[in-house]
Amino acid sequence: MAERKYNVLFLCTGNSARSILAEAIVNERWGSRFHGFSAGSHPAGRVNPGAIRLLEHLGFSTHAFRSKSWDEFAQPDAPPLDFVITVCDNAAGEVCPVWPGKPMTAHWGVPDPAHIEDPVASATAFAEAFRLLARRIELFANLPIATLDKLALGNRLREIGRATE
Repeated sequence: MAERKYNVLFLCTGNSARSILAEAIVNERWGSRFHGFSAGSHPAGRVNPGAIRLLEHLGFSTHAFRSKSWDEFAQPDAPPLDFVITVCDNAAGEVCPVWPGKPMTAHWGVPDPAHIEDPVASATAFAEAFRLLARRIELFANLPIATLDKLALGNRLREIGRATE
């Protein structure tokens, strides 16, 4: 029997960079098993141009990305979430809405590349954020989710948040 597709929401404060990168990675590389979403507690209102440049350089389609509020995912008609993962420390410390689906939560803090002004340093920071997110998402995607009990799965999610390689 085929494993079902899981809904994963990545949260950041502004939903302009890290959470957008994570959404892109999940949908592009792991879309057969996961449906990735992203949102922010205080959305910036636009996707960071550095995130768009990197994703386009890597061959990702970027036309559908937008900075949106996490409130969209707390509505009764929102997709039921299986996992909610914060990727910035600020969002991890905020009181989140009640999510449909009673998802498992984890924190995978990633340094913020969005506020670096030097173009070379900014591109390097975006590439590093992408690399770290891609590695953590790969570890996550390779978990035997359907066979792990909630405690073991929660522990594994937290361990992934500490992965640097």
